[in-house]
Amino acid sequence: MTIAAWREFAQRGPGYLAAEVHRRFQLNLSVDQRTAVFASLSSVGEIAAYGAAGCQDGPLSGVPYVAKDLFDVRGHPTRAGSAFLGEVRPLPVRDAHLIEAFRSLGAVLVGKTHLYEFAYGLTGENPFYGNCDNPIAPGRTTGGSSSGSAAAVAAGIVPLALGTDTGGSVRVPAAYCGLYGFRQVPGHAWISDAFPLAPCCDTAGWFTRTAEDMATVLGTALNVAQSEGGVRACFLDYGRLDPEVREVCHRFAPEFAEAPDSATARELRSSITDAGEAYSVLTSREAAEIHAPWLESMRGRYSPQVWARIDRGRNWSADDLERAVETRDRLRATFEAYFKIHDALVLPAVPSAAPRHEACATYDRTRILELAAPASLAGLPVLEIPLPLNNGLSAGLQVLVRNPGDGVTLRLLHRAASVLQR
Repeated sequence: MTIAAWREFAQRGPGYLAAEVHRRFQLNLSVDQRTAVFASLSSVGEIAAYGAAGCQDGPLSGVPYVAKDLFDVRGHPTRAGSAFLGEVRPLPVRDAHLIEAFRSLGAVLVGKTHLYEFAYGLTGENPFYGNCDNPIAPGRTTGGSSSGSAAAVAAGIVPLALGTDTGGSVRVPAAYCGLYGFRQVPGHAWISDAFPLAPCCDTAGWFTRTAEDMATVLGTALNVAQSEGGVRACFLDYGRLDPEVREVCHRFAPEFAEAPDSATARELRSSITDAGEAYSVLTSREAAEIHAPWLESMRGRYSPQVWARIDRGRNWSADDLERAVETRDRLRATFEAYFKIHDALVLPAVPSAAPRHEACATYDRTRILELAAPASLAGLPVLEIPLPLNNGLSAGLQVLVRNPGDGVTLRLLHRAASVLQR
């Protein structure tokens, strides 16, 4: 059901809403996937009580949603997809700012979702809770790190899920699962009290199944207003894309953007070429600082891959850090000049369709970071638009805009609804 349909359904009463969420949970997910997707699911009684206690009024009144287990919910441990965080961190005594914000809109929180361990990976794997299976492509990953949130929406359990995006963690699973995604900006109050990966690039975000639902959430949560006019946007064919992904991007991108002139294309390519490497240096350094209290004492309770990604942040040289900062600053200057003339920049969201689970261990994650890191380093909001591949799988376009409240996003969503008919 869409957000509008859930709002209408919720008028029957919170008990009906709660029962329907549980029915979909049991019907749409296998027993193994229930464990892999959900860190917790409130009981029917809890959902009904929550809905009756103050979520009856608001633009998202009665709309059920889930939240990635990086956001605190009072009385529930925040595990961040890890084996031990809930043991070393106090039990939350208040809800995160983002949870409070969606409560004020009338939305009903029904559960928390698992993620890639400590949000430090781009596949939907988790050695402690299980790997998320892609609801639209069984046997393939959802992508990560917001894997459980994407799976919950793609499986039709809820119409809205909250996630985070540091280096593509909303954009990648949205593309793989055929969803619309939105990432906000670093430093906003809605990400300030989430358990961090790297605050320099951490952002809050969310998923919906349809363009209309995404427009509803942007309009209500961010007060994005409808506006008239065209969209001054360029599509940059960039990245090491699989042929079918390049084909679908070229097929749909002209609906949203024009090709850049040669000088603009050359400057953009030059500025974003080293973004992935700079992103890795700067974010791993911050991650190492955040995990310093546990990195040695809890080493055996991290997965080897995540421990190594965090550990490298302790070992960059001064020259490494200086080059990364220079790359970031040049990129930001390029985008600042670009957005004086343009409303949006359109890039491919992912280089391939969702890989099979058995291929995740050898998947070249640098291909994804080449695409995701530019917006992350620049601190820009991004709208992700899914694109259907001919083989039934999904890719996507990411649309970088100047600020989260820019009405260009609604104009692009209106166009997407017309073109893609999702």
